Amino acid sequence: MDIDARGPRFGAAVTTVVLATVMITGSVWLLAWQTLAFACGAAGGVGRSPYGWLFRKAVRPRLGPPTEFEAPQPPRFAQAVGLVFAVTALIGFTAGPGWLGLAATGAALAAAFLNAVFGYCLGCEMYLLMRRLTVPAG
Repeated sequence: MDIDARGPRFGAAVTTVVLATVMITGSVWLLAWQTLAFACGAAGGVGRSPYGWLFRKAVRPRLGPPTEFEAPQPPRFAQAVGLVFAVTALIGFTAGPGWLGLAATGAALAAAFLNAVFGYCLGCEMYLLMRRLTVPAG
């Protein structure tokens, strides 16, 4: 079942704010929260993430009906990619080196920003590229 395309973009906007705050404050607890959000989205799909729930309950009822839908697999894969970066960042911030935490957080922040502002999902594009490379033509 396809999902409302506005939901992942909303989630990316919230993620952008969270990760920018992590970059400014160095808050490991906030990064841990974002890691959990990515884990929920990777395990259950973006609709099961905290930001998907917030979109569904608080934002979508105030919007008109969706006009664009997308397959759930690419955003779910993007959440898994975000999870890898967030776990890497947690390791960097807690065990060192600190630059690893900053670099991984910055990479995740850049990807979330691109999705939130321009609607360009790097993780989704990676998913589609992998599908093209692994599924035989015919």
